Formats: sequence, C-alpha cells, structure tokens
Amino acid sequence: MALTLKGCCMVRPNEATWCGRLPLSEWDQIGTITHVPTIYFYHKPTSLHTSTIINTLKDSLSRVLVPFYPLAGRLHWINNGRLELECNAMGAQFIEAESSSTLEEVGDLSLSSEYLYHLSPNVDYTLPIHELPLFIVQFTTFKCGGFGLSLAISHAIADGQSALHFINEWSRFARGEALEMVPFLDRKVLRAGEPPLAPLPAGHGRSEFENPPLLLGQSTNMEQRKKKTTVEFFKLSKQEVDGLRNLANLSWGNPSNGRGYTRYETVAGHVWRSACKAREHKNDQPTCLGVCVDSRCRMKPPLPKGYFGNATLDVVATSLSGDLVSRPLGYASSRIREAIEKVTDEYIKSEIEFLKNQQDLSRFQDLHAMRSDKGPFYGNPNMGVVSWLTLPVNGLDFGWGKEVQMYPGTHEFDGDSVLLPGLDTDGSVVLAICLQVDHMDAFRKHFYQEESC
Repeated sequence: MALTLKGCCMVRPNEATWCGRLPLSEWDQIGTITHVPTIYFYHKPTSLHTSTIINTLKDSLSRVLVPFYPLAGRLHWINNGRLELECNAMGAQFIEAESSSTLEEVGDLSLSSEYLYHLSPNVDYTLPIHELPLFIVQFTTFKCGGFGLSLAISHAIADGQSALHFINEWSRFARGEALEMVPFLDRKVLRAGEPPLAPLPAGHGRSEFENPPLLLGQSTNMEQRKKKTTVEFFKLSKQEVDGLRNLANLSWGNPSNGRGYTRYETVAGHVWRSACKAREHKNDQPTCLGVCVDSRCRMKPPLPKGYFGNATLDVVATSLSGDLVSRPLGYASSRIREAIEKVTDEYIKSEIEFLKNQQDLSRFQDLHAMRSDKGPFYGNPNMGVVSWLTLPVNGLDFGWGKEVQMYPGTHEFDGDSVLLPGLDTDGSVVLAICLQVDHMDAFRKHFYQEESC
C-alpha cells in the first residue's frame, strides 16, 4: 500500500487544564503499556469537504481534551519499572495521510496486517517515553474520497472501556452535543501512589503473574517468539454462536451458578481448543488462556461511574491440551468460567497489594511493541482472548454517519486475539487472531469444523 504523509500537528486542550504529576494505579503499569489502535472506515460525505472534516475533528478533539486532560499529558519512568503521569497539556498528535488504495480494497474482513500497519500511527518506542503522545490520530484519505480514522491510545492511561468513553464523547462534541458522562479521574480509589499496607508473607505468589507454560522440551520461549505470524478475521453469525453455546451448555454437566455459558466463555473456549488442535500439542502439554476481567462492578463498593483508567485485571484459565481436545467444548468453557469467578472484591484487593509489594514492575509489563523479548508471552502453547463484546466499539458517528467497517488495529504477536461484536449489531461475533503462519490454515479448519457440528 502506497501511503503519503501530508501533515502532522499537536492538538492541545482549548482551555487551561490542571498541570502536575499524577500517580498511576498498579493496573495502569502492568500488562500492555504501549498504544492500542482501532481503525474506522467511512464513506466520503457528499456535502462535506475533506478539510471541513479534518477541522471538525481537530476542533472537537481540542475541546474534549479539557475534561479528559490526562490524555494530553506524558508518561515518565520514575524508578523500579514504575510510571507516573505528567499532566502538562502537551496535546494529542494528529497525522494526515493519503493512500493510493480505495476504500473498497481495504474495507472487508480479508484486510491484511500489512494494510493495518500502514493505516495505524507508527509509534517510535526507541524515543524516551516522555516524548510520546498518549493519544494519536491518523486520518487517511483514499483515492475514492472515503477515509480511515485510526485511533491509538496508550494502554497505560486507559483500558478499553475508558478509551471508548473518551472516543464516544469526542464524537458527541464533533456532532455539537454536550458531554454525556464526566470522567472520574481520581485513581486513588485504586490506591494509586500509596505504599503497601503490609509486607507479603515469605513465598507468597500469584499464579496469574507466573510465566505461562513453555512447549514441552523447550527451556525458553525464544524460538516461539521468533516465528513468523499472520493475522486473520473469522466471523460467526448469531445462529452459529447460539449453536456453540447450546453445545457448550449441554456437553459438560451444569454450568456453575446455574447460568448458561456466556458468548465469551463459549467462543473463547472454542478458540482455545481450535488453537491446541492446530498446534498439534502433545496430550500432556500444559496450556493457559489469558482472560481480562473488568473489576468495576466486582469491587465493594463499585468504582465510581465514569472511572477513567485501567480497571481490568488478567486471570488465567489452565488445562492440558489433551483434556481440551478430547473433552467437549463445555469443558473448555468451564475452565474459563472458573478463572473469571475468582475475581471477587477480596481477590482484587489482594492483587493490588501483591503488586504494591513488588520491588520492580518490569517483569509484569508487555513490552513487545518496544522490541523487547522480556515480559509475559502468550504465544504457543498459550493464548490470550480479549473481549470487546460488551464495549460500544461500533456506530462511531462524528456527524457524517457511522463507519462502514471497524478493525481492532494491529495484533502481530502469536496467540493474541480479540472478540468483537458484528458491525450490524445482529448478534454476530468477529474474531481477530494472530497465529504462527504454520498454524493458521489448520486453525481455520478446526474453528469452522466444530462450529458446523
């Protein structure tokens, strides 16, 4: 794809905002701390010139950065792998580009990771972290007149729910509407910046922070990290999802709590099993599935409405590959539910305390995008399946209509996957998954083979 950069500027809050250093919570500083992109594609509005669209986006962005002023700041390393946020109104970056492609060439689910790479902002992680904007926009015009809007937000500042809160408020401002929900910016509700309450007992550990299993016979994951990967998108209709849920619920006893398995528990279990088959694991191969759980309503009391930051935590579902493959889908779903149900108020608070007692947080940070070979690796024989199924990712209207397609951006690491609601809000589910090139064909076969049963 030929892409020409046309311009770049910083968009700052259009009013004075609070300036100073803010402590981050422990959850802000672990896992993915790089930028997470999403890409929206739009047809060209018949009544608006491209320059008018760009000016509208910049103007509304400068206004929405006033209530969301942390996103106009910069991160700073302080010590021991810890970060702090400097609110300094430096602003968000706005990039303008032109592509030689048409919207029709890029706007379907066969879009390659190469296209996604060019349409997403290129963040130079060799620069000091305090020089990197926390929110970056890339507006790409296609030769047909349509355009792509790629939005990259630092995961150290916001999780998915907070990021979409900000993006949807930005679209409201662009449409001339008022702020719907004021962001709650005080991270002290998660004890940000506070010391630990007490030292941890000797030998105390948490399974979710241990290194994931390695392939049998291998002493490190370096060989797997170097394997070439590819990204594909798979769609399941509502009828297909319902069929998988029925299969899961009927195939493995009674689900705990008397509730049938959710869409996530079902489809994530199906992805996990299909990956184990495609990778041709030995029966005694340990494997784990990383699961993100939103803590907002699991805490007592719940976090304030509009909490802006990271409030998700990772748990792991574990099994042997042989058990996942030989037993029915409901078994995989039950392992996932068991991991999710651990997340209680007591569990959440104990995890915060565990992290506060760590001398250095570096080993808990996913720095793949910074070209590091350190940190957790959820490639073969493991998986990570993130759910955006309940997030308002679709229908982003800045005043010229909703998008014609949306992608979760680049996912270039083996085992990295996201579940999205279908664009038509018809109950369908889209899986974006990155696997080793050698495994993708077999995964496709197994993914659709069992679904058809």
